[in-house]
Order: sequence, then C-alpha cells, then structure tokens
Amino acid sequence: MQRSEAVRRPHILVVGDVMLDRYLFGEVTRISPEAPVPVLRTLREERRPGGAANVAANVAAMGADCSLLGIAGADAACEELTGVLAPYGVRCDLITQRGHATTQKTRLVAGTQQIVRFDHDSTVEPDAVAALEARFLTLLPSADIVILSDYSKGSLAAMPRLLKAAAAAGVRTLVDPKAPPATTFTGAWLLKPNHREFTLLFGSASDREAILARGRAAVRELGLQHLVVTLGADGMLLISADGTHAHVPTEAQEVFDVSGAGDTVIAALAVALAEGSGMPQAVAAANLAASIAVSHTGTYVVTAADIARRQAQVGPGKILSPAGLAAQLGRLRSQGKRIVFTNGCFDILHPGHVRMLAAARKLGDVLVVGLNEDESVRRLKGPTRPVNTYADRAEVLAGLAAVDFVTSFGEDTPLELITLLQPDVLVKGGDYTLEKIVGADVVLGRGGHVVAVDFHEGYSTTRTIARSSGRG
Repeated sequence: MQRSEAVRRPHILVVGDVMLDRYLFGEVTRISPEAPVPVLRTLREERRPGGAANVAANVAAMGADCSLLGIAGADAACEELTGVLAPYGVRCDLITQRGHATTQKTRLVAGTQQIVRFDHDSTVEPDAVAALEARFLTLLPSADIVILSDYSKGSLAAMPRLLKAAAAAGVRTLVDPKAPPATTFTGAWLLKPNHREFTLLFGSASDREAILARGRAAVRELGLQHLVVTLGADGMLLISADGTHAHVPTEAQEVFDVSGAGDTVIAALAVALAEGSGMPQAVAAANLAASIAVSHTGTYVVTAADIARRQAQVGPGKILSPAGLAAQLGRLRSQGKRIVFTNGCFDILHPGHVRMLAAARKLGDVLVVGLNEDESVRRLKGPTRPVNTYADRAEVLAGLAAVDFVTSFGEDTPLELITLLQPDVLVKGGDYTLEKIVGADVVLGRGGHVVAVDFHEGYSTTRTIARSSGRG
C-alpha cells in the first residue's frame, strides 16, 4: 500500500562528529610466539556508521527522514561511510577536508569480546567549521528537530552559535554532550549526558536524589527545557524546566556491548518527539530502543521493526513494564486515544473493584491500572498482605474486559508512575477526596481531569478477608 501524500515523515537534521567504525571479528586460539599477545584469526570484517553517522542511521531506521551534516576527510573512508549509510536512506552532507583523514575506529573482536581498539583521528580546521555552520543555516528551516552529536572531535566548535540559530528559528535541539564546559550547551532544548558526562559537566552525584538536585540547577542555569540522564542499569532520569521529573527503569535484559547506546537513545528521543510523543513517553521509547542496542555486539542500528518486536516481548498481553507501557501509550495518544489511569492493591478482587473499573473505562478509550508490587502492599497493609502475589493480581485484572493494560509500581504512591505515563484522566474510588488523590496536580497541570467515581458501600478487601477467617 502506498503512503498517503498527506502523511509527512518528520525531518531530523543530525549534525556532529562522523566516524567510520570497522570491526574485525575472529577467534583467538593461541598466543603469538613473537610477544605475549593473542593472535586473532580474522573470520570477517564489517564497516558500520559511528558517532553522528550512527545517530543518523538510527533516526532513519526508526522511520524519520534524516539529513547528516558533518566534517570528513577527502579519502576512501569517507566514501565507505557514505556507502554504509546509503541503505538507510540518510542524506549525507559532508564537508570534506583535503589532506585530512576521516575519523575511524577499528575494533578487534574475539567472539563477543573486544581485544583492542585503534583510533584514527584528524584535526578539524576552522575553515571546515565555518563551512559546516553556513550549511547548517541553509538546512535548518527544513528540520523539525536538530540533533547535535558531540564526540569532542571538533566538528561542533560552533555549538553555541548553532544552538542560538536553532532557538531563533523555533527548532528544538537535542544535544548529546561529551565534555565541559557546561556553558557550551546553554540554550539547548534538551541535553542528554550519561552519568559520567553528567559528573564532568555538573559535578559528582552518587545517587538519584543528588543527580536530581544538580540536574534541576543545570536546567535552570543553562536555560534547558529538559535534561535526560542515562544511568546504565538504573535506567534514565528525566528532569524538566516545569519542575517535574520522571524515572524510567531500565529495559535491558542481556548486555553484550554498550557501544553506541547513547546514539540510539538520542535518535529514539528525536523520532518519538517528532512524531508527537510527550517527553516521558519519548524517554520510555528511547529506553526501549537502548535495550535493543546493548544486546548486540558493537554499534547496532535499531530499526522500527526491532522496536515493534521488543514491545511484543515486554509483557504477556496486557501486562507491561512501566517503560514499555509508556512507549505504547505515546503511540496511542498520537492516534487521539484518551488515556485513563487508576491504581490500587486489588489484593482480592470484589464487586466494588469491578464496578469502579467499569466506570473508569467509560471515561476514555484506554484504561491503565497501576498495581502495587508485593513489598509496597506489605508496607501499606501489614506483613500478612498481600494475600495474592503481584503476578496473580495482575493476571486477574488483565482478564477483565474493562482493563486495557496493567503495570506495576514499587513506591508507596503511584506519583512517579503517573508522571511517566501522563494520563488524560486520573480516577479513584469515591472514598477519596480530590485533595487526597496522589498525582492530581500532575494530571491537572497538563490539562487533564481527575475523577472520583462512586464508592460502593459494603465492599473491601479487608472485610472480605475478615469474613473468610470468621471474623466478619
């Protein structure tokens, strides 16, 4: 089926340090007699896009139109780089410097283990930087979003002016930073450091609360709209200028290689935002894409098909992880669906629960139930609860026609989950007053609705347990 002419794919402009990644894969079975080093018997060689080129390949593979602007050498490596990008449909606009080499990274890999990496770098001349800046101003009006991918190779020496030009044009800029000073990134719409880069830019922060405090100060001082800090096994932390924040737990299952994972994250953020997702949903989508990238050896280009397959693996049917659900809701919301959220322990399901859920479902198109994890229930209800495990409670809820999705939260309240999912309607049973409904300010603050549905007298899990034990 042909794509309708009315449907326009977003155009994302990627600017930064381009590289060619070479991989020599083989096996090591002996040590060299010449020196105490392993001998790699090469079985195959691969060339892949690296740096900003890897970002561009990911953007295109995820479904957006992509232009790549960077600086390379007038050499065979540049031709190879444009060649490996061609299958993805990336439009290359490379400023070439005669007498200089295209940046290359060559990795020797035995099995899945890197043995050594060789880097070939070249100086970026001021004339090339000026040419890149001029070309950037030409390409900027056609871009929906700009990604600035900084690997400290010199291509983005004009970073402050590029950010200023994009801001004046009303184009959102997503920056993947590398090194201090932090003031270089003043005025970026979004900054995406990993934990190490965050520490270099803003100072040491050992736990999430410390990162949150320093991150909020950075957002304020640099005039950012959003700061996304990738924390490896601890997921991602979103800090926004409006004072909100959201933590997205990791989706990674098996990590083979983190090479290029940051490129995948910023590409997925840009594509999700360009397609209309809100920030928490975009971060969740990026988190999901990163889990795919790190499960492969070396830099890996994540495709839209990869993401669709990974989403199908996140949970059985209706039961999804918070990050997987947030990504799913981003797409549903872009289709005009109204998202309703409610939460609770739902330890022993009774008619009061069923009636409340049915009433909640009528308030929108999709009903999400946030379910307390077992330890959370114990803290709230005492050591004898829950009667049923989270897995059992989730399965029972998922079996109800009124419920579209079930997800978990481990905190005492669902505030972080509500901030991540950004529902349009927040629902609780009528025994809650508006002032006591956790997350009401988050939903109302984005123009949503908070509803207390009718409370059905005579039904409660505590009363059911008491009756079953002969106490009621």
